[in-house]
Amino acid sequence: MYKQAGKIIFDKVMSVLLIVVTSWLTVLILLMYLFTFQFPVFYKSNRIGKSGIPFSMLKLRTLKTDEQLPLKDRQFWLGKFLRATNLDELPQLWNVLKGEMSLVGPRPLPVLYQPLLSERQKQRHEVLPGITGLAQVNGKNNLPWNKKFEYDLNYVRELSFLLDLKILFKTFVLILSMKRDVSLEENQFTGE
Repeated sequence: MYKQAGKIIFDKVMSVLLIVVTSWLTVLILLMYLFTFQFPVFYKSNRIGKSGIPFSMLKLRTLKTDEQLPLKDRQFWLGKFLRATNLDELPQLWNVLKGEMSLVGPRPLPVLYQPLLSERQKQRHEVLPGITGLAQVNGKNNLPWNKKFEYDLNYVRELSFLLDLKILFKTFVLILSMKRDVSLEENQFTGE
């Protein structure tokens, strides 16, 4: 029941609640972008969605727009803060509301990874991609790609309301811990 309809209802209700509850924070962050003159505020990334269908994932921009610079040199203080707190992911609540993402699921991969995925790895696309997921609460960018895929496939097999609640709770704890962000150091997936 949860897999068929409950998860969609849970996602829609929770995303609306979270958008309302965090609206003051979103306004504050937007004002900070205004004061730091870091524009544009939003970043769109083409990602692989459910059934391999691409969609445009929203994030708050955390890097300077000059793509000629190395990633480390493109960082600015507000972007570093947003990455450390995962607040750059807030706009993805709109992706959840639109039905392109779920609160919990395998993280959506860039579309350029699509031809590199094995048939087994593509099984992660049997469910909606998530803002957070099993791999994210078990090591995130510190994990090798094969381990991330194992967590993703385990999630697809074991998907349940209790598992989603557990992952959401662990995500909340991780956000509060403000661990050092290592996402810019992650190796690109090259296929396996």
